[in-house]
Amino acid sequence: MAVPPVIPIAYAPKSRTETIGHYADGQFLASVTYAFPEGYRPDDGWEEHKRLYTVLHTFDSQGHYRDSEIWCAGTWAEQQLAPDGESSVLSRARAHLAKLLRSLPRRSYTDIAVRPFQITVDGVLFGLVVKEDEEETWAELYPDRLGFAEPWDGTYDT
Repeated sequence: MAVPPVIPIAYAPKSRTETIGHYADGQFLASVTYAFPEGYRPDDGWEEHKRLYTVLHTFDSQGHYRDSEIWCAGTWAEQQLAPDGESSVLSRARAHLAKLLRSLPRRSYTDIAVRPFQITVDGVLFGLVVKEDEEETWAELYPDRLGFAEPWDGTYDT
């Protein structure tokens, strides 16, 4: 079965799709996620290349991509140096995500359905990208690495 033109993503509290939903101007998909730049192969010093991003993608009500706010909170190395407290990389990323979500008027957390899209920021691929191999076709959310496939019910695989 081919990838549908609009891909459902199910809202699931306390999971990796807990910050998706609808707002006054359409739909949103948000996350805090670590990522390496495209093509990077981990070796010595990889901790400086693994970066933590706060991501907010917005879409219109039909699932057409509208815009993204992508912010790098810091690196894995920085997080390891100061893992606790408000100044940690993870705490800063979560606080920034909360601020972005508060900026969405009439926000509600619920299932969404969006069309594939992709952008590259800091050499990192962000988006919902259609993938294909010899056996199947699916859509994958980058850099979160959530896969959506048949039966296209919005659930994901990692």
